[in-house]
This record gives sequence, structure tokens and C-alpha cells, in this order.
Amino acid sequence: MVGGGVDGSSDSGAGGERSESVTSTSSDAGTIATHRETLAAVAELVRVPNLFTAPPDVLLGAALVSVAGAELSLPAVGGLAVASVLLYAAGTTLNDAFDAPIDARERPDRPIPSGHISRRGAFGFGAGLLLAAVAVAFAAAGVPGATVAALLAGAIVAYDGPLKDTGVGFLAMGATRGLNVVLGTTAAAAGFVLSDFGPALLAVPAIVVVYIAAVTFMAARETQGQNRPAIAVAAAGALAALPVLGWVVVSVGTGVLESALALGFAVLFCWWVGRPLWAAYADPVPEAVGPAVGACVLGLVLLDAAFAAVAGIWWGLAVAVFLVPAVGLSRVFDVT
Repeated sequence: MVGGGVDGSSDSGAGGERSESVTSTSSDAGTIATHRETLAAVAELVRVPNLFTAPPDVLLGAALVSVAGAELSLPAVGGLAVASVLLYAAGTTLNDAFDAPIDARERPDRPIPSGHISRRGAFGFGAGLLLAAVAVAFAAAGVPGATVAALLAGAIVAYDGPLKDTGVGFLAMGATRGLNVVLGTTAAAAGFVLSDFGPALLAVPAIVVVYIAAVTFMAARETQGQNRPAIAVAAAGALAALPVLGWVVVSVGTGVLESALALGFAVLFCWWVGRPLWAAYADPVPEAVGPAVGACVLGLVLLDAAFAAVAGIWWGLAVAVFLVPAVGLSRVFDVT
């Protein structure tokens, strides 16, 4: 009996330990799964692929400063690139926070309506990213960097909030990208101002505004279907960049290799955005317009690279390389 009692007690303890072990393992697995879901939701909220389209704007601004003959601080360029990523992440986060009631009807699988992230949490996260971006820009480029970053933050809030559903909302979105290029110019040594640019160089951030405004005009009508005029506007915005690129190449007196690279990126840009835009125009349904919007967003990297190549081959390549992670991640996460 003693032996039986000992055996029985021992068996019961082992069983209890195994049960607790299984329960603990299941709990740990559930916690890990929850963390993964949350990280995936945050990645979707900030549009991870799109984040890689922000630094190219900053690099383009720095390249333009180089063309103008001003001295650059490379650490400042890096810091401003980080600030631009934070600003972009804030923009997409606040966009979804403001649009949560609409997304609940049209896109219920998005992070906020699906319940993975609270709307209040998204507003707080977005605001925190904006503040962090301004702080990083200040650390990288002082008052000029912080000032442009603050203006960009204001444009982001204006677009995501009161201006989105107005007739000028798409222009506000375009302005955020133009300001992102200007942000890169603040990496210049003290004393440089935009007025030091000639007309051709000033036209570069302006055409970025036009292009993104046109793409946003199309994106705002993505779910309507049968809206060929909006698609034509986006195509016109893309085509408008080509004569500006030619103007910049001629005005700067770019070398043969740099001109060839700029032309190559321009051709690739036209191919990249032209195919999906043509497909969307031929069959203007949301299933075709959505991919066209995504292609145009990623295509901005190639447009930036074309203009940056004017400053030198390495500038163009440094910008273009950001397309690789952007495209790779776009196969996992949505761009629009």
C-alpha cells in the first residue's frame, strides 16, 4: 500500500506537471501569436512597402542641393531620411484613424475596423510619430529641418483630416511629397536657401507635387469604378514629369553618363506606371484601379531616381535601390 501510495502520488504529480506545462506552452504560443498579429496590423497600418518611398524624396532634395553647389552633411541626410519615414508612417496611421468609419463599411479587414488596433490608439500612435519626426529632423538639420518637418506634419494632418473630402484634398497630399523633397534640402550647410536654386531645380519639387496630386485624385475615386477621367489625370501627371526632367538635364549641363542614367530611369518609370494605368483605363473597375494606384506610388522612387541622377550616377542609384525592398514588401502588405 505504501508502495502503491507512493506510485499513485508520483503519477499524479507528473500528470499535474505535464498539464501545467501544456497549459503554459499553449499560453506562450497564444501570446506569441497575438504579438505577431499586432505587429502585422501595425505593419499594415503604416503601409510598410510605402515607407521605402519616403527616403528617396529626401535624397532627391539633397541631390538638388549638390547640383546647386552647396555643401552637404551626409549624417544630416540620413537623419532627415529617418524623419521622413516617421512622417510617412504617421500619415498612413492617421489616415486610417480618420477613415475608420468609412473603412468599417468598405474595408472591414483593415487593422482598425477589424479590431486589431483601436482607433484611439491609432490617433495616439500617429501623433507620437509626428512629434518624433520633428525631433529627429531638428537633431539632424537644426531649425531648418525641424521647420520643414513641422510644415510637413501640418500638411499631413490637414490632408488626413479636414481637407481629404474637399476639392483641394489631392493637392494637399501632393504638397506633402513636395515638402518631403524640400526636407532633403535642409541637409545643406548653413546659409543655403531654396532661392539659390535656378528655375529648373525649383521645378523638381513642384512636379513631384503635381504627380502625387494626380495619383491621389485617381486614388480618391478608386472604389467608384468606371472613372476614366481620373485615370487620365494620373497619366497626365506622370507624363508632365518628362519635359521637366529634360529641362533640368539641359539647364544643369549634365554629363553623358548621368543623362543616360536619368533617361533610363525615366523610361523605366513610364513602363512601370504606364502598364497598370493603361489596364485601368481599359477596364476602370476597382480591381484594376487599385493596382494602378499602388504602381504609381512605388513608381515615384523611379521618378526621384531620374531627377537625382542629374547630380551624379551614385545619387541616382542610391535613390533607385529603395525600390527593391518596397516591391518585395508590397507582395506581403497592401500599398494602398
